[in-house]
Amino acid sequence: MTRCSRCLIYVSAACSALLLLGFLVFAGAATRFPPRSTATADAIVVLTGGADRRIEAGLVLLHRGLGGRLLISGINRKLKPDELLAQLDLPDPGCIDLGYEAQDTIGNAVETSRWADRHRYTRLIVVTSSYHMPRSLNELALAMPEVELIAHPVRPRIFSEGPWWLRPAAARMLVAEYLKLIPSYARSVARRLLYPISASAQMAPTRIGAGP
Repeated sequence: MTRCSRCLIYVSAACSALLLLGFLVFAGAATRFPPRSTATADAIVVLTGGADRRIEAGLVLLHRGLGGRLLISGINRKLKPDELLAQLDLPDPGCIDLGYEAQDTIGNAVETSRWADRHRYTRLIVVTSSYHMPRSLNELALAMPEVELIAHPVRPRIFSEGPWWLRPAAARMLVAEYLKLIPSYARSVARRLLYPISASAQMAPTRIGAGP
């Protein structure tokens, strides 16, 4: 075996080990119970998807007065606004904004950025699933680096049904999200390398809040 071949094997093994370690860290963070307190913000954004009570969590925050308005981003276009608002049974639907443009997480970030810019918000509570939160925060920070983001992760029920490594559905969910998270972080790193001064000047802090 040549020296070049051995180096290639060592590099491949090191990269594989780093990827595995990164996944274990990600899985541990995604499945643990989040903290129980959330700071106030200008408004709240819920990124839809999954059946893990994201909208309900956002409404609880709104009712507690932790944000002045609520954006539900990425709503299924087949669901009419009146039908959705009727399902939510809101006393004051005037403080709810419905976003139908987003089709994925990057779309959520673009939609939220436009909404925040329109209302001049500089501090947002972000509500989404715990496993989806890292990628969501990264994409939102890329789309609106001047806005402070406060994470309010919602832990899916499937993570309460036993260790994730013993549940194929939970393991598949985590692996699929991790494979999406890597290119998202890569884009963020590439932007920092290409525009180091502007990226460091505009990067807003991210805080971890709570979820049910």
